[in-house]
Amino acid sequence: MSQYSSMPQAGAAKAELVNAFMRGVYGWMSAGLGLTALVAYATLTVPALSRLAFSINPETGALQPTMLPMIALLAGFGMVFYLSFKIATMNPSTATTLFMVFSALTGFSLAPILMVYTSASVFSTFLTTAGMFGAMSIYGMITKKDLTSWGSLLMMGLIGIIIAMVVNIFIMSQAMSFAISVIGVIIFLGLTAYDTQKLKTMGENVPMGDAAAVRRGTILGALTLYLDFYNLFLLLLRFMGDRR
Repeated sequence: MSQYSSMPQAGAAKAELVNAFMRGVYGWMSAGLGLTALVAYATLTVPALSRLAFSINPETGALQPTMLPMIALLAGFGMVFYLSFKIATMNPSTATTLFMVFSALTGFSLAPILMVYTSASVFSTFLTTAGMFGAMSIYGMITKKDLTSWGSLLMMGLIGIIIAMVVNIFIMSQAMSFAISVIGVIIFLGLTAYDTQKLKTMGENVPMGDAAAVRRGTILGALTLYLDFYNLFLLLLRFMGDRR
């Protein structure tokens, strides 16, 4: 009798461990997004940072981005790849620091994009992104459907829109740009559900007695969901944002 009565307790304990893991993931993701927003806002409003990100066109007198935001963007990409491949053996505090530095660099590189749009439309797009992301992440957490099969399909779609975006740099088609945004939103909504379920599975298997492994797992999960949220926000901003 005691054997059977202990089974619900074991299940409840496991569920709490998974919930604790996911709270860590969402907590660090929120911290990263908060830092990104803070740095982007500071870059647009603090003169010392604005001078680093923007210069004045001598012919038109208009502000234009310097090379530093692009350098910050490329450095951020480098950190994503480094964290993804090295995090299994990385010191947890190092992984946390790199994630927060990445978030700050992303905020700096985001400032020139946000400057193009009105503050009201940026805020409304953020709220829309948060709502859509939250709904799909909850779906990934509670669905009984195995979303593993989505992975390869979504990655193929992601590669496809990246290629399409590169091609559209040269042909500059508004119709193609709109199609890329719509398809990209669908892909990142799918990735949000897929990644959430994958992280839930990770939380079920991570050795909870190993604090370092738990921290590395939460940082990797935070980075994964951060990228889903960030790209979803940018794609929605392309057709929801009102230009100044």
